[in-house]
Amino acid sequence: MSGIRPVVVAANWKMHKTGPEVEPYFAAFRRLYRGRGGERVVVFPPFPLLEAAVRAAGDAAEIGAQNCHWEPSGPFTGEVAVSMLAAAGVRLVLVGHSERRQLFGETDEDCARKLRAVLVGGLSPLLCVGETIEERDAGRQRAVVIRQLTRALDDLPDEGAERLLIAYEPVWAIGTGRTASPEDAQAMHAAIRESLTTVLGARRAGRVPILYGGSVKPENAAELLGRPDIDGALVGGASLSPEAFASIAAAAPDRQGRA
Repeated sequence: MSGIRPVVVAANWKMHKTGPEVEPYFAAFRRLYRGRGGERVVVFPPFPLLEAAVRAAGDAAEIGAQNCHWEPSGPFTGEVAVSMLAAAGVRLVLVGHSERRQLFGETDEDCARKLRAVLVGGLSPLLCVGETIEERDAGRQRAVVIRQLTRALDDLPDEGAERLLIAYEPVWAIGTGRTASPEDAQAMHAAIRESLTTVLGARRAGRVPILYGGSVKPENAAELLGRPDIDGALVGGASLSPEAFASIAAAAPDRQGRA
């Protein structure tokens, strides 16, 4: 079933880069990676760089935002509404990244509200799920990930599944240099797919891309992306280099024309 889904390779710049760095980054990336036509490339810059990234990326990448608020407007100093992101040319929004959960206290309920706001606003949510090292050591990794997933997707509107993306990112592998083994990552992706099938039905679940995130590098990208239920990568530190990110994108399997 993996062939009906596109490969999605996404760069999360987190709190890095400034305006003058945006155009050179995309100019270098375009030189290094031409694409094959069957994959999606997405870049998630910080808020102040979104419009510059939209202009600089052109057709080389879709631009996403790293966060949003669930309300359409209001007295929420420091927050950004989905409509503002859409007006800036944003196409996707990260929801529930582990750093938002761990460092800023976002709950499953917060993630559910944000995911619905993104869908109502006409954008695509990339929902992040993943366990801590303590939860993995306790053997609770699957229960934690499935809880995060199902609570976020509870009462998901039918049309929402068409724009949904998932990223499995074990918290203990983010920015640490540690990576889940391809076997462990595949096993969790298969569990997520199984849970999606329960929630969405087999047809819709089979079309949701599930990305792996957690210290993805050019050296391990091909082995991870070659697994049947790993549909792409959410890349952190390595994505700050256009050379490294282009190398990871090039390692993704070519699914164009497969059914």
